[in-house]
Amino acid sequence: MRAAPFVFVLLWSGGYTAAKVAIPHSGPMTLLALRFLLALAVLLPICLVVRPALPRGARQWRDLAVVGFLIQVVYFGLSYVAFDVGISAGGLALIVSLQPILVALLAPALAGERVPAVRWVGLALGLAGATIVIVARSSVEAESAGAIAAGVGALAAMSIATLYEKRHGGEAHPLTANVVQYALGAALLLPVALIFEGLAVDWNTDYALALGYLVVGNSLIAITLLLAMIRRGEASQVSALLFLVPPGAAILAWIVIDEQMPVAAWPGLALAMAGVFIASRR
Repeated sequence: MRAAPFVFVLLWSGGYTAAKVAIPHSGPMTLLALRFLLALAVLLPICLVVRPALPRGARQWRDLAVVGFLIQVVYFGLSYVAFDVGISAGGLALIVSLQPILVALLAPALAGERVPAVRWVGLALGLAGATIVIVARSSVEAESAGAIAAGVGALAAMSIATLYEKRHGGEAHPLTANVVQYALGAALLLPVALIFEGLAVDWNTDYALALGYLVVGNSLIAITLLLAMIRRGEASQVSALLFLVPPGAAILAWIVIDEQMPVAAWPGLALAMAGVFIASRR
């Protein structure tokens, strides 16, 4: 768990680029449906060997389904739709980077958490740093109203899911939780992808690599770490990690595909790291 924040930020940051690479080669719902089906194909054989405990009672089934619906269907669905209708990776990252602020505002009422003044300072610094990185990379383009609406919907879904998991999340086995949530996502989105997109895919190396990353990096590892951190810590603390996603995505793009990392972005990275450090302290 000590390494979880670093691994989560690293893998989650790469998800924006992977999704942006994959979207031109299939519809957004097709990409998500394939992602969920492949994740289940990996998890189900493991479950047959490990035999994790099933959710206890209708309430735990409900809680897993609610969180799965909000994150897998609504958050990722609207994020991919936003990419499909033209939002830039920086535009979506900027919208979603408001999530720690929204969670901190709602946490006292919905999760029973008190957000101290020093954490607000950290959240403000984190938001400022993330914004500097995005603007310095000139990755925020003029977005359409529909793309912005989808991004705001994704922001709301992830914020509510974080608070719901903190308040109602039980001790379900991670394998069980993932299987339930991806099965729900596949059941809801596969018919949509079939009817409206015909499950059409332009298969190529870029698409296959991006899909593989989304399945393993985002679906199997990052989501599991996120839910585990929310259960162990306070929702506003964990959400502050998302301020590091835009800088993390910028650094990965700089290292992997030699995308420009302007000098002005480095102070933003330092500011975001300082803000997360302050906001995450107990």
